[in-house]
Amino acid sequence: MNKSKLMLVGSMVIFGTIGVFRRYIDLPSGMLAFSRGLIGVLFLLVLMRMKGERISGWENKSKLVLLLLSGVFIGFNWILLFEAYRYTSVATATLCYYMAPIFVLLAMPVLLRERLSGRKLVCVLAALLGMVLVSGVLDSDFSGIRELRGVFLGLGAAVLYAGVVILNKKIGEIEPIRKTTIQLAAAAASLLPYVLLVEDISLVKFTPFAAVMLLIVGVVHTGFAYAMYFGSMNVLSAQTVALFSYIDPVVAVLLSALLLHEGMSALEIMGAVLVLGSTVINEISLDN
Repeated sequence: MNKSKLMLVGSMVIFGTIGVFRRYIDLPSGMLAFSRGLIGVLFLLVLMRMKGERISGWENKSKLVLLLLSGVFIGFNWILLFEAYRYTSVATATLCYYMAPIFVLLAMPVLLRERLSGRKLVCVLAALLGMVLVSGVLDSDFSGIRELRGVFLGLGAAVLYAGVVILNKKIGEIEPIRKTTIQLAAAAASLLPYVLLVEDISLVKFTPFAAVMLLIVGVVHTGFAYAMYFGSMNVLSAQTVALFSYIDPVVAVLLSALLLHEGMSALEIMGAVLVLGSTVINEISLDN
């Protein structure tokens, strides 16, 4: 496995652990999303300063526009996903959200001229089936307009996530830290009006422990992980990025069972095997 794929897998594993940290951060969803974006930006700016790099003097205005747009997509992606959790189960919201790789695959031949191989399609469909099993949605009860709203919010988040992947492929190769800093800054800026207009920040109670957890989420799960994630896109196909994205929810489910003692059924274990197995098969194939 080459360096770019290791970076992608690493970022997916880190993303998969955020649910555990979320349990210890008692903040409204919008404020948490804004805070992680802001902390991530500050971390990357300090890192760039230490490396002697500059973010000013952008040479390609069209790429800058795409970067800002993808950052806005990231911000609203966070909002829609967190809101989906409010209206439907985590399992259902997660399943809807991870329709994103399917959206990417369908868009690739048209938007990015990437050939959709039969093997990749089978691998992604197997991963999707695995996600159905992992999510536990087959065991849940679906009823009411409220839950339907959660489904549409989750699908909206998936569309935005797919948009982030596509836009980053169109942007092309840019130094990962520089790219991520601009995108996270745009994400935080897009979230600020939502936080100020929708959420009541006066009721927030913030403990020192929660502050430490938030700092970890901002630095590790946002600044560091997104730098690896976007950096890997410079050389990997969007189809490969889409398929490896399924590692994130599997890690989340496994950690919830091991650390939070949320049990896994036989179907969920089978689903995890399907997701990881399809990723491995895709990786060892000669035409990847």
